[in-house]
Amino acid sequence: MNDTAPPRRIWLCADDYGLSPGVNLAIRDLIERGRLNATSVMVLGPAVGRAEISALQAAAASSPRCATGLHVTLTAPFRPLTMHFKPIDGGMFPAFPKLLRAGLLRRLDAEIIRAEVMVQLSAFAEMFGRAPDFVDGHQHVQLFPQVRDAFLSAVKTAAPNAWVRQGGRNQRLAQRLRTPKALVLDALSAQFRRRATRAGIAFNPGFAGVYYFSRLHDFGSLMRQFLDGLPENGVIMCHPGFVDDTLVSLDPLTTPREREHAFLGGEHFPPLLAANKVPAAAHLVAVVNLIDRRTTDDKNPPYIWLRFRCEERIHDAARTPIDR
Repeated sequence: MNDTAPPRRIWLCADDYGLSPGVNLAIRDLIERGRLNATSVMVLGPAVGRAEISALQAAAASSPRCATGLHVTLTAPFRPLTMHFKPIDGGMFPAFPKLLRAGLLRRLDAEIIRAEVMVQLSAFAEMFGRAPDFVDGHQHVQLFPQVRDAFLSAVKTAAPNAWVRQGGRNQRLAQRLRTPKALVLDALSAQFRRRATRAGIAFNPGFAGVYYFSRLHDFGSLMRQFLDGLPENGVIMCHPGFVDDTLVSLDPLTTPREREHAFLGGEHFPPLLAANKVPAAAHLVAVVNLIDRRTTDDKNPPYIWLRFRCEERIHDAARTPIDR
């Protein structure tokens, strides 16, 4: 990192609050210790009772500026809040690959998707007494074809001051090629950014955090890669947690969550932030208004994106889950 580079403010966001008590506990621990400054809440999760929400509010109040967002969920094993959602599979949302394929083939009903997102936004407002600071999606569903327009329309209506998360990376080509699955997110995010810009909805200018959870990784090394080149107000997605029976029953991502928590809560994380010109995590404050609503201009795009026909890659990705 260039020693003369100015400090950067970033969002370090823990996904999946509400997924399980162990996940919730790990996220609150890191917020209280100033190691995170954002978390997104699954209002459909089993661990979103009054006590869990109150505990999160107390943890966030102890941080100088911890953003709380909605983690829109549209995939199995979770169940919709709306009565007539489709497609449906045994009372649950479709599995991730089915939802992505349906969107690519334009077989989704945008109004049904929008209604479900609206109800989840309403549930968040009821739990927290306000609209979310930002809105993203479990398994990146907000980026999917057809889903993205319904998602943006709902956010514009129910949370007009919230920003939304895009998943395109702002890195050199060689770095992006190290994670081929993330190339799919790059491609999907290009369309998402254009639509968000037209709708006047703010979004993050950079994104990092995707890796292969099925492989054994040194999370510290991964975090160094995530920080490299991430712009001001960029988002790093993470998934800290403690494994419990609820988590095991709902999600295949288990032990990597504990590795993430161990690093983020450990002694080596603050020096890594300092080396990358990021203030101590307790002061990673990124003011929403600083995120330029014109981050992407079709005439002057700030990104250098791969120029390739991505349809085949996206269809291939629909056969296996994208690491969230």
